[in-house]
Amino acid sequence: MSVGRPAGRRSPGDPWGGVRPFSIKTKLAVLVVVSVLITTGLSMIAVHTKTELRFIMVFSMIATLLITQFVAHSLTSPLDEMNAVARSIAHGDHTRRVRENRRDELGDLAQTINAMADELEAQDRQRKELVANVSHELRTPIAGLRAVLENVVDGIAEADPETMLTALKQTERLGRLVETLLDLSRLDSGVVPLKKRRFEVWPYLSGVLKETQMVASARVGMASGSGRHTRTDVHLHLDVTPPELSAYADPERIHQVVANLVDNAVKHSPPHGRVTVRARSGPCPDSLELEVLDEGPGIPRSQWHRVFERFNRGDVARPHGPGSDGGTGLGLAIARWAVDLHGGRIRVAESDRGCRILVTLPGETSASR
Repeated sequence: MSVGRPAGRRSPGDPWGGVRPFSIKTKLAVLVVVSVLITTGLSMIAVHTKTELRFIMVFSMIATLLITQFVAHSLTSPLDEMNAVARSIAHGDHTRRVRENRRDELGDLAQTINAMADELEAQDRQRKELVANVSHELRTPIAGLRAVLENVVDGIAEADPETMLTALKQTERLGRLVETLLDLSRLDSGVVPLKKRRFEVWPYLSGVLKETQMVASARVGMASGSGRHTRTDVHLHLDVTPPELSAYADPERIHQVVANLVDNAVKHSPPHGRVTVRARSGPCPDSLELEVLDEGPGIPRSQWHRVFERFNRGDVARPHGPGSDGGTGLGLAIARWAVDLHGGRIRVAESDRGCRILVTLPGETSASR
């Protein structure tokens, strides 16, 4: 039993293999055949009607030129369009596309150009989102460090070891964020290394909340001159059960998760409200469940699926408090990114009051499976 070649494949030495019905090769071949047939037909007419040969040659040339012009226009017109789109892409406009209404090699080229434009547009969007993410993350340690130094300079606080230790922690975190920024090759490829280790949850989360309160105080000082205000009236409550609970994760990434969730909860809390951070042992060995609960208006169920999208601010009109704004809409997206790196899950959970964000992190055993 003989086996034929798959359609579209061309074997070596076969000049006609892979020729499609609407390919450019087919069109040029048809052009040559039609030109020869026209010339031959007119010559036969000239012989039977005794017409002068020079008239036959003129008619043959005119007919051939008209057909050639029609075929050439059908080939050069899409090339002009592709050239215009390519120039726009070269100048930074990644929104233009080539019409894909052909079934020949030019149609394949149009698909390739459009795919290239889609990829460049996606990369440009990712670059802008990366800059926004980095700016959002750098703001927190810079604000905390500035608050400590301003308090020392103004004489509000003394440059004692505890104050300097707080400033050192913020400086170290700033340095780690800069190192992450410099590692663009891994960020672009989607490979971000996790430095997991075991740590005690209570002192860790207590430190995160302390830094959050310090940053909030710093924002008040920086915003007072511009007429803007931030929240310092919200009480932060930490609930860890059991007290000796430990977790296995990347502390730096979990810091991003908790800090952004608490910051978002504080913005949407009522005056003198409470934000509760709970930590419990997860369903699997070594896993951890984190919960951030506020007393604000909550999130409509119809918006639950969009909460963690970049630049999404939801349908809640405005955060509580005078002059507060909704931020950039990146905090929850960054939290989801950090949780996804751990192979965990973050979601909006049911709550009788306010918004309840539940984070589930796999432990050492689950992560290694």
